[in-house]
Amino acid sequence: MSTEESTITASTAESESKPGSDGGELAGEGSLTVTDNRTGKSYEMPITDGTVRGMDLRQVKTDEDDFGLMVYDPAYMNTASCRSSITYIDGDAGILQHRGYPIEQLCEHSSYLEVAYLLINGRLPTQSELTDWVDEITIHTFVHENVKDFMQGFRYDANPMGMLVASVGALSTFYPDANRIHDERVRAIQIIRLLAKMPTLAAFAFRHNMGQPYVYPDNDLSYAGNFLGMMYKMTELKYEPDPRLERALDVLFILHADHEQNASTSAVRSVGSTQVDPYTAVAAGVAALYGPLHGGANEAALRMLARIEKVENIPAFLEGVKAGEERLMGFGHRVYKNYDPRARIIKKYLDDVFEVRGKSPLLEIATELEKRALDDEYFTSRKLYPNVDFYSGLIYEALGLPVAMFPVMFAIGRTSGWIAQWLEMVQDSEQKIARPRQIYTGERDRDYVPISKRG
Repeated sequence: MSTEESTITASTAESESKPGSDGGELAGEGSLTVTDNRTGKSYEMPITDGTVRGMDLRQVKTDEDDFGLMVYDPAYMNTASCRSSITYIDGDAGILQHRGYPIEQLCEHSSYLEVAYLLINGRLPTQSELTDWVDEITIHTFVHENVKDFMQGFRYDANPMGMLVASVGALSTFYPDANRIHDERVRAIQIIRLLAKMPTLAAFAFRHNMGQPYVYPDNDLSYAGNFLGMMYKMTELKYEPDPRLERALDVLFILHADHEQNASTSAVRSVGSTQVDPYTAVAAGVAALYGPLHGGANEAALRMLARIEKVENIPAFLEGVKAGEERLMGFGHRVYKNYDPRARIIKKYLDDVFEVRGKSPLLEIATELEKRALDDEYFTSRKLYPNVDFYSGLIYEALGLPVAMFPVMFAIGRTSGWIAQWLEMVQDSEQKIARPRQIYTGERDRDYVPISKRG
């Protein structure tokens, strides 16, 4: 709405009931009064949870034949698409909580599977519940042999993320009852299968990309330990993961578990709103994560550090950033306007990983780059602080992973969040099939011209 067409003022009266434009009562945190200067009419809309409903604007019309006012919001910069009780983020304060628990406490005291239980069930499990939960996931880590055959059909150099998109979606053909999404017992087993099989599919994709034989799961190992074994086991009879790597990987999975309504989570919800099975919905999330602006961001940060090459080149690089000639990757975030709490946590595990795998030559560059950027008013005034991608790539590189595997690692951890968000969406009575509106900008009412007469 331009200022020439209408004006908007917001009332500050709290907990006050007022008559709405339809004669009903408005209740909530107050109301918003909209005056349409085209007609002179005023409309009053309730404010709830700091929002007004987009459909309330549809009553703002010039006449009865008018469709009504819409909101234009590319990339959903200021649009809430759902109500959720899973993850809370305060970007200004650098706060991330799952079901009310700070991410710092979860990473210090929990395992990834315990956090997955929390996200999906809404509470922390008892010891017996956690034991049963872990056992259920452990015994479902194997995939059907036909899935292995399916993956072996990819080219030898297939991108592992592309393999993961296809194989996750293909699981729906192995479990056709998964489309009974309103059957609680059917949903429960699909949730277990997704959590259990995602690391197996990811490891198979890695081994395929490396030209190595696939390694079957070892149910004697932990979730993270088993994944390390499926990736790195060679001729040894029993793979024994280093506990420092095992713990660091488990924490990385926790840090990636959920992050509110990001692009991949929105994709899961949007595709899931068609009432498709959860495998297909999660495959949509994997596909969204494939993009370099989402799951590939840590790869871009790693390539930036490699391009800087040495500490002495940092001042010139930062000047290039200020001049618009370079991009500072791994800094800044759409949500966080403070230091990403996940980045602080990852830094604590760098030494453990490097102690086992050897120190990365890029660590010194990363540390000095962060220090100089945070001492520079140009970057701090723009709220450009390190995010989770800045350091996660260093750990993945230290684990010997090719950069194509970085978003795959992200997908393993994010699976629990995707499932929790999908489950919440399925059970939300307000949710309907996603169908955004558009502003049409093309031609209208054109007559068809035969091809012989087109100039």
